[in-house]
Amino acid sequence: MSEVAAAEDATLPAQDEARSFAPRPKKRDVHGWVVLDKPVGMTSTHAVSVVKRAFSAKKAGHAGTLDPLASGLLPIALGEATKTVPFVMDGRKAYQFTVAWGTQTDTDDTEGKVIATSEARPEEAAITALLPRFTGTIQQVPPKYSAIKIAGERAYDLAREGEEVTLQARPVEIDALRIVSHSAETTTFEAECGKGTYVRAIARDLGLALGCLGHVAHLRRTRVGPFSVADAASVESLRESPEAATAALLPVKTALALIPEIVVHRDAALRLKRGQSVLLRGRDAPVEAQAVYATSGGVLIATGSIDNGELVPHRVFNL
Repeated sequence: MSEVAAAEDATLPAQDEARSFAPRPKKRDVHGWVVLDKPVGMTSTHAVSVVKRAFSAKKAGHAGTLDPLASGLLPIALGEATKTVPFVMDGRKAYQFTVAWGTQTDTDDTEGKVIATSEARPEEAAITALLPRFTGTIQQVPPKYSAIKIAGERAYDLAREGEEVTLQARPVEIDALRIVSHSAETTTFEAECGKGTYVRAIARDLGLALGCLGHVAHLRRTRVGPFSVADAASVESLRESPEAATAALLPVKTALALIPEIVVHRDAALRLKRGQSVLLRGRDAPVEAQAVYATSGGVLIATGSIDNGELVPHRVFNL
């Protein structure tokens, strides 16, 4: 090796060491929503970290866990947008999922171990005839491997420790359930449902009702509250450049698109920011409303309710 080459190699450890101690970007206040198209294999917690790092944001949180084996929309709130998370979590959701027939697993998806098998396979007509039983308000037993708490412990933690997990049926709302495609071994469905519905439980119960057993082989979330696939950004696009990440950032009030907007003047906005109620005037002013949001000059001021013509602020925003 030449002396020049040796000298260059000698500098490499020092350069690597310098890089390892390079200062991290300073955390900053970022406010808005990023609708991440989460890939299969990534946890929701990791997804939040990816988005938070892309923006060097001080504060971030997601609006509803999406299983690692599932892909699709995971809305992530940054900064003041975290105050609007409940409005997204309470919204309707849509999924596309594939059920593999003939096998039941303890997790009701491909991650678990097989606990029962069947040689039977359902005809499409038999599945179609059964779907009305799975729409509307139904009683559903959540999967044993779920985030539901039992005496303060997550059901999936208890199940992994080998404890017997018994969960009670609870009402859930399924607005629509339809077949997208069908083959001898699998059927793909689209579902539109409310908060707390488990798609894995739908697959499990369909298999049991049809006498052929089944589990979820593929799951993708396509809508959450006001957010759709058109709003989604990939992990790769967020990592591409700061400009690409900024282009994916949606305004805080995007999460409130499904509730009424009340436009107020400057003086009223100042009162709301102080946590004080505002009397709404005008012939068309609403008298009662469970949930609204107030803006002034296009800026989000507060979320709240209207009681006897008064706008009562519940959460105030600093934007």
